[in-house]
Formats: sequence, C-alpha cells, structure tokens
Amino acid sequence: MKGIEMKPSILLVISFIIIKIIAATFIISPPVANASESIQSKADEYMIACQDMNLFSGSVLISKGGKVLLQKGYGMANREQKIENSAKTKFRICSLTKSFTAMAIMPLEEKGKLSVNDKLSKFIPDYPNGDKITIHHLLTNTSGIVDHTELPDFKTIRRTKPVTIEQTIATFKKRPLKFVPGEKFEYSNSNYILLGLISEKVSGKSYGDFIRGNIFVPLKMNNSGFEYYNKLIENFATGYKKSDITIIKADSRVMSNAHASGGLYSTIEDLYLWDRALYTDKLLRKETLNKMFTPFKDVYGYGWCIIDIFDKKVTTHGGDVEGYNTNITRFIDDDVCIIILSNFEHALTGKISMDLAAITFGKEYKLPQKQATGDNIYKNYNDYVGKYQLNPNVTFNITRKGNMLFFQQNDRDKLEILPESETEFFIREADIKVTFVRDSKKRVIQLILHLGDRDLPAQKISK
Repeated sequence: MKGIEMKPSILLVISFIIIKIIAATFIISPPVANASESIQSKADEYMIACQDMNLFSGSVLISKGGKVLLQKGYGMANREQKIENSAKTKFRICSLTKSFTAMAIMPLEEKGKLSVNDKLSKFIPDYPNGDKITIHHLLTNTSGIVDHTELPDFKTIRRTKPVTIEQTIATFKKRPLKFVPGEKFEYSNSNYILLGLISEKVSGKSYGDFIRGNIFVPLKMNNSGFEYYNKLIENFATGYKKSDITIIKADSRVMSNAHASGGLYSTIEDLYLWDRALYTDKLLRKETLNKMFTPFKDVYGYGWCIIDIFDKKVTTHGGDVEGYNTNITRFIDDDVCIIILSNFEHALTGKISMDLAAITFGKEYKLPQKQATGDNIYKNYNDYVGKYQLNPNVTFNITRKGNMLFFQQNDRDKLEILPESETEFFIREADIKVTFVRDSKKRVIQLILHLGDRDLPAQKISK
C-alpha cells in the first residue's frame, strides 16, 4: 500500500504486495563483528547503486536503538544548479502528513475539546450523512467518502491552481458515500482534508500554525513546515521524474491544496526527532499513542499503517506526489527507524525501505538488478512493439526507441523495460517482470506481467 494520494495504477498498487513477499522470503545471515559499521557500509553501497542506476535521488536515515547508523543524501536536490541532496535538504513529505494530522486531532481529544466519536455534522452541520460519519471514521479511512483526487477537476484545476479548503470539500461533499461508514477501509484523501478543517475550527488556528505550534516547535523540528502557495523555502529539493531515459523536472503542484492530507515538508533529521518523540509522552499519553497505532479495519490506524514484517510490529506510511516519493518505517519493538525522502517521482521508496530493513536486521537482500547486454538481445525488439490488452479497461503499449523498449499502461508515463534474456524483461522503477510469449510461428502474441506471485497475461491486439 502506498499511503498518500494513491493512484489507481497496477504499477503502484503492487508495492505493498512486494513488501509482504520480500518480508516472507528473507534468510537470516550470520552475525558480523561490527554490526553498526556493516549496516552502514551495506546500506550506503545499496543506495549508491540505486543512485547510479537513476532509481533514487534524495536523503536516507537509518537508526537502531537510538543510534543513527546512516544519515546521508544521494543524488541532486537541484540538477540545474548542481546542488546535492544532504541530511538537511527539505522535501515534500506527501501523505506522511497524515500522521501529523492524526497527532493534531488526538491532543484535542485529551483536552476534552472533541472526541473521536463526535459526528462530522457537529463541525459541518449541513454535511450530507454527517450524522453517520465520525472523526474515528475519518482517521481510519473508513468513512466511505469519495477521494477528491479521483474527481475530474483535480487534474485540470486543483493540482495547479490554489483553492481554499472549503472549495476542495465542496467538490466531494454532495457525492454519495461509497459504503456505510465503518463498514470497510478505503483510502481517501478527503478524510484528512475534513480533519484539517476540524482541527482549524476547534483550535482556532490555521492547520499550518497549529502543527507548528503543537508539534514542530516542541520537538525542535526547525526545518519542517506547511508549504504555503508561492512561499520560498530555503534548501528545498526540486522534484524530478523520468521521461523515456531522461530525468526532467516534474509537473507543478500546489501543495497547499493538499492541506492536512499532504501539505507538509520536512527533512530526515526532523523526522527522526518525530520518531524519537513517538516513544515518549511529549505529545500524547501512552494510551492515546496506542490508540493511534491500533488498526481498525484492514491495516490502518490513525494516520499510520500497522503491519507485521519479519514477525515484528511495524508502523509505516508512504506518500507520493509529482516529483516526490516518501516512506517512514518504524519497527517499534526493536527501535529501528528507516526514513526515505526522495525528489524522484519514480523512486520505489517502499521496496528500498524493505531492502534497508533487511540490511539492518541481517537478512538477505539484493542490489538493484542490472540489464543484460549484447546485440542478440536487441535484434528482436521490433517483434515486441505493439498494444497488449489485459482487460477492456487496461492496455499496455510497448514502444521502441533505438536499443530501448518502453512499457506504458494506458496513458501513464512510459517506463523502460530492460532485458534479462530475449524473452524476459524487468521494470526497475516498479520491480515488475515481463515475459513475452511467441506462438509456433515465432510471432509475439502475448506478454505476461509478473506482479509478486500473480501472473497477468495480456494479449497482443495490434502492432
């Protein structure tokens, strides 16, 4: 599961499945003499490999037992100005914001200013079905409210033009619920937009000011804040994406519109202070923190996913917007924290986090895969070019540019597919494998998309 503004794409939905598969297949490695130095060395080697293959740009922190083992930037914060990423580089943290929003709500409950059982209608009296939806439903993504990022005007207007939180709520307010509140989990950024408005109504402060005064200042997170429209932020990473094989600036985005669902920025250093605070009662009583870290439906608690990896309890969240991809993974019983902030849209931060966890816990892992080479690999590329249909709504386009093949799902970004052999290919950015199938006449008639343990065949329907 990717946390933040989830996109309905097979290539993105698969990340959580991959995490579970990887976690289930790790093999314990023998102990080493100097564990901390070994972790640092192996993690740095892994991240340099990701950087060199254009799979990552950003900053990474690994800590264990209250000791920072790795804290380093990789790649460029600004390619045009040749500014490198560092531990102090600021990034959009995307949906990691939701954990802070939950932390803004819960102290208000401790002070008796609201209850998670309060109805939405208490704060927005004219909200349809507001007497059926509680703050608890919003926090746990079980309200049934449609995700406003899936609505048509989101891409055409609200990505690039500033709007008020009331204008955003108006886009989904009157739409029917997708299910009875509390019935099931379905991730929706709209829930946290509403929580942001509630925090403002109850506290009497803007969301950004409230988070700053109640979380950032007490924890001395001096390089974190709310991204206000057109306000310059020093030492801020520029977002990039891949276009064919070229790295270009990502599409623009007005992050203030994301508000309490994704509008914050931070650094790996500041987020480590956040991690440390979550082991204390600096911000909340222990019983309230436990409430946040208890899943209601599926794996979601209050602004956190709660899962098991290596048979260990993990609290985690990820996020992505144009040009940025983020992840924080906390093995809370082992006091291990992995923070990844990337200014590269296609970075697989979820998989990187799991590989770094494998390194930290002495499990087996693999460095990023390299492609096969040789003229015999490329000579049949024209055979693969064409359109393949998975189902009536999903098609894959395979195109060629010189000695490169590209995979494109519907109208999404093209991703290069790299050869392992003449029939087996892989997509680095999505950790997905592709097999091309020929008939008895040696014609390519099908591709099979391998997603974890699932094989999805798509028939070739045109050149």
